[in-house]
Amino acid sequence: MPKKALFDRNTTKSFAWAIPVVLVGAVFPAEAADINGNWARGDGNARVRIAPCGADLCAVNTWIKPGTPKEKEGDKLVMSIKEDSEGSYSGTAFDPQRDLSYKLTVKVDGARMTTKGCVIAGLICKGVDWTRIN
Repeated sequence: MPKKALFDRNTTKSFAWAIPVVLVGAVFPAEAADINGNWARGDGNARVRIAPCGADLCAVNTWIKPGTPKEKEGDKLVMSIKEDSEGSYSGTAFDPQRDLSYKLTVKVDGARMTTKGCVIAGLICKGVDWTRIN
């Protein structure tokens, strides 16, 4: 009685098709959470564009809801942050309009972002939710 082959012809064809798919996945990993782009603040009062500016990232107000106090279009936050793990960033931020520096953490998860800024040695902190916009 002849021995049955470990892989028949159809199984071999299936593996032959799967190998390029696996290799493409290895060469092009899933897209990491990218902080760059346009974001709308959760309270609906502001929109920003985050993009590289020199060695840092800058968040520039592109739209402010009329009547929002202490903010205007063009205000900039300079962020000196590094990615700690996929989608998590930490470092410092400088607000030149108010001459304030913050300890900053950012978490990007797809189309959602949460920022947390702290002042006075981390005693006063505020978190803000954002949604990615086109």
